[in-house]
Amino acid sequence: MPADLSGTWNLLSSDNFEGYMLALGIDFATRKIAKLLKPQKVIEQDGDSFTIHTYSTLKNYLVTFKVGEEFDEDNKGLDNRKCRSLVTWDNDRLTCVQKGEKKNRGWTHWIEGDELHLEMFCEGQVCKQTFQRA
Repeated sequence: MPADLSGTWNLLSSDNFEGYMLALGIDFATRKIAKLLKPQKVIEQDGDSFTIHTYSTLKNYLVTFKVGEEFDEDNKGLDNRKCRSLVTWDNDRLTCVQKGEKKNRGWTHWIEGDELHLEMFCEGQVCKQTFQRA
């Protein structure tokens, strides 16, 4: 049975966020502001249906999907690109592959202990973030 990622999660640490944002082509000013943010994730999971809200003082982001069903994702508020996304389970890891303008782009979420981990990747850059249950 896949992991239950439901909950409210606060950012504890972020590694290589700058490199990841550079790979996405995010402008200098936005990168400097974004690095200071401490986003909160609220994940609602009902079986294989997910709603993930990411809240910060700069921008909020919402994505809704069903595992195994490809969908059009509009990254408005992030890098403002559209892509075709597919989220699948890889054991207890929720993995997303995003096809679009940027190559080798996506993310993986998983839980270890009381922490939620997120790896975001794009064009060879990997950002690792850790969240703690609120």
